[in-house]
Amino acid sequence: MTSALHDEPPRSAAVPHPPRRFLQSARPVARGLVRRRYDVRVHRAERVPAAGPVILAANHIGVLDGPLLAAFSPRAVHALTKHEMFEGRTGRFLRRSGQIPVDRFHTDPRAIRTCLRVLRDEGVVGVFPEGTRGDGELHRFHHGAAYLALVTGAPVVPVVILGSREPGGGIDSTPTRGSTIDLVYGDPWTTERRAWPRRTGMVRDSSALLRERLRETLDEARSLTGRDLPGPLPAGEYEDDPDTGFVDRGA
Repeated sequence: MTSALHDEPPRSAAVPHPPRRFLQSARPVARGLVRRRYDVRVHRAERVPAAGPVILAANHIGVLDGPLLAAFSPRAVHALTKHEMFEGRTGRFLRRSGQIPVDRFHTDPRAIRTCLRVLRDEGVVGVFPEGTRGDGELHRFHHGAAYLALVTGAPVVPVVILGSREPGGGIDSTPTRGSTIDLVYGDPWTTERRAWPRRTGMVRDSSALLRERLRETLDEARSLTGRDLPGPLPAGEYEDDPDTGFVDRGA
């Protein structure tokens, strides 16, 4: 992509690229620390394009998912992270490592433009379309990943994470020491880059196709690893999440 794309709507020329140096240097250290506690197995990572813009779209079952995606992705990832996390020491670390704060309950133009900045600079953006932690079955599916793909034409690579929360574990629980965690990358999903305006129906239809690709990757991950998702969170431990995108009622 060229710098001229930053001037296309939504414009991203005035938004700085998130910090990259610390993210790049910290990833080997992070992988080493995580592997001292867990057996992390990465499958089909060659499906992530080695160059150019990429969107990683992952299921979300546990508190470790973001750090796992950032540390073990073949390329450095700037992940959308709920803005509530950007406080105190954790917030300073997230900002220094180039993660992108997002307000899940209101339209957040800066988060969108920051993602576009990364993609138009041929970087990698990470998205959790479910919005918040849950059973990982993709009952909820927000449209952000599909929208970014429509704006930029970047391929979306599905990622299925298994083992980052054990069955019955709470929303902030982590697996026991020595547990195996699997990250499975799916075949990239692509859509044609669409010029402004990108209408609601276009985004919704593209998001439906992407959701189906993630579900196919989930089936592949189950077959490949012989494992399954941890099931629902305990009663009362679900986070609030806006009813945007697809929501399977009663699931």
